[in-house]
Amino acid sequence: MTSNRIFDTTSPHPEPSALTAFAQNDLDRLAENRNETCVADALKVEGTHLLAFAGNKLILKHDDQVLDPLFAAYELAELDPDFDQAILLGYRENGEPRVAVPVKIAEEALASHYKAADARTLYRDQLIGEELLGEVAQAVSLVNWNADNKFCGRCGDQMELRIGGYKRICSGCGHTIFPRTDPVVIMLTIDLERDICLLGRGAHFPPGMYSCLAGFVEPGETIENAVRRETREESAIQVGRVRYHASQPWPMPHTLMIGCFAEALSFDISRDDAELEDCRWFTREEVAELLQMTGANGQLPPPKGAIAHRLMRDWIEWDGAA
Repeated sequence: MTSNRIFDTTSPHPEPSALTAFAQNDLDRLAENRNETCVADALKVEGTHLLAFAGNKLILKHDDQVLDPLFAAYELAELDPDFDQAILLGYRENGEPRVAVPVKIAEEALASHYKAADARTLYRDQLIGEELLGEVAQAVSLVNWNADNKFCGRCGDQMELRIGGYKRICSGCGHTIFPRTDPVVIMLTIDLERDICLLGRGAHFPPGMYSCLAGFVEPGETIENAVRRETREESAIQVGRVRYHASQPWPMPHTLMIGCFAEALSFDISRDDAELEDCRWFTREEVAELLQMTGANGQLPPPKGAIAHRLMRDWIEWDGAA
């Protein structure tokens, strides 16, 4: 059967992850060269551009229909920038540094020629290009992590930002921490014999939306076992083979979505009412139809760029793949 190829190495795309939102970050991070002066050095470079953040929201310059997220350092003056907490994201191919800078002005105090938007809005409303969206994902994760770790979890003393925002050290006991990424598995579970897939919807979903099941990887757990556990907990479906397909940075605030295909070994669904409002099997034709929906008929797919959309569409495109 054609769909069995999902569990082979052939893919309908050379790199499915590259087709997800937030993945187009082409900055050279030069991680091996980070030092205590890297931000200050970057700010001295002519042509350096900064991304300004009020909390987790990116600030964009707003001029009629034009939205511009790139600031020169002098343009941040009225936003009360906190350069002590600035983060060096990396360098463009032409050598231009990109720096993320938290600002102290409250979002509600922003002048009318500014607009603040979170990462989900930037992506959903296509307010900025794909490469900038990837840079924002990196910036949001690091700005949030640094803001959440002002004080030491061991002794309570103040933590100091080091090497451009990629390390914090306690000024009291010397405890050192590094940025975190939270892994989440998201899986399209497939019944190969019936050629159907499992989709569910949470109560918080937009009306009519169905998507892949998902959940956080727990400590001491493999990706494969997390896929099996989450699928079993949410739907009572037993899973056999698991195949990794794609990943997606998801800056809400610092998650990595790990997209997998999972092989169903059982058929009868018993959903977790606390997690899911509905959960059912979809045929290949139903998924293809769902992916074309706009919500006008009461149904809605995960938005393009979401890894759930990628998993569903690639399952469809595997039909007839070489």
